[in-house]
Amino acid sequence: MATHFRSYIWDPVLIVCQIVLMQCIYYSFLGLWLAGVDSLVQTSRSLDQIFSYQALGFATVQGRLSMMAFILNSLTCALGLWFFIRRGKQCLDFTVTVHFFHMIGCWIYNAHLPAALSWWLVNIACMALMAVIGEYLCMRTELRAIPVNTGPKSNL
Repeated sequence: MATHFRSYIWDPVLIVCQIVLMQCIYYSFLGLWLAGVDSLVQTSRSLDQIFSYQALGFATVQGRLSMMAFILNSLTCALGLWFFIRRGKQCLDFTVTVHFFHMIGCWIYNAHLPAALSWWLVNIACMALMAVIGEYLCMRTELRAIPVNTGPKSNL
């Protein structure tokens, strides 16, 4: 049986592990970006910055910096898609899954769906950035030229 470059067999364990990994990347790097933002403005860290939709807003400096942290996190997660998922076709799927679980987490944390327009705008923009940049990086890797052996040829 010939070996294939990529296995197309449906592997649910691999998919679940990749979802868990991308969720861990999302929250750990979001925490790091928010910690960096908090050190700039000398504010205390809280789970509200991650899960409360009131924390994201255009009215306050802290809200704008939190939105910047979310956007920077989408760029970091795009690198995670490129490094761990490595399939351009799956970048949108994993991006929507990560943000869907984040929405569920915000729903549970706030006891209702996020109602602020700024929360929806930031998350849609982050979803678009993460998917497009992740897909671009994966496609560049997938379309890279395959090196062919350039050794001497024997004349037969």
